[in-house]
Amino acid sequence: MLNHHPCDGCTVTAVCVFCSASEGIDQRYLTLAEQVGTAVGKRGWSLISGGGAISMMGALARAARAAGAHTTGVIPQALVHIEITDHEADELMITPDMRTRKALMDERADAFLALPGGLGTLEELLEVWTALTLALHDKPVVVLDPDGLFEPLQAQVTQLVDRGFLRPSAAAALVWTTDVESALTAIASGVQRGEPARPTSAELLEDF
Repeated sequence: MLNHHPCDGCTVTAVCVFCSASEGIDQRYLTLAEQVGTAVGKRGWSLISGGGAISMMGALARAARAAGAHTTGVIPQALVHIEITDHEADELMITPDMRTRKALMDERADAFLALPGGLGTLEELLEVWTALTLALHDKPVVVLDPDGLFEPLQAQVTQLVDRGFLRPSAAAALVWTTDVESALTAIASGVQRGEPARPTSAELLEDF
């Protein structure tokens, strides 16, 4: 779980990007990952990612490095061979398990960006989003969904709010975007806003 820390200077230095390592997806998603990596580098940010060298994960890291970004790959030992490790990363961290991997990624990032992905991406997104709603951290959490892959998730969140399972403010803590520039601007703006209001004990119980 993420540990809370105050906004330190309110600037982005490192963004953690969650995305797919599947090789069965359309080329447009790899192009999207490349665009994000390039944009991260052009902003002078460093990249934290899952340490894979294939599919979106690999395209993201290669493009970020090509644009001048420092890249850190964090991958658990069990996935080293499965995901074909990004040995070109400026810093490669091999962890004993998934929990340690996520903890390191969370600790090093100033913000989180989720691109289209599968179960792993969803799990990572939901964890950092939940931690934000509990005021366990103050880092922006942004989704970049250019073609509506996550529209069913948005609809589910609306249902949770409508039926009283989720606070509207908790739902609003996640920022949805549809293009690269809007996503990175949301990250920068979210960091500059600093620490969110802490929920009351009663409000916390509404989300569980």
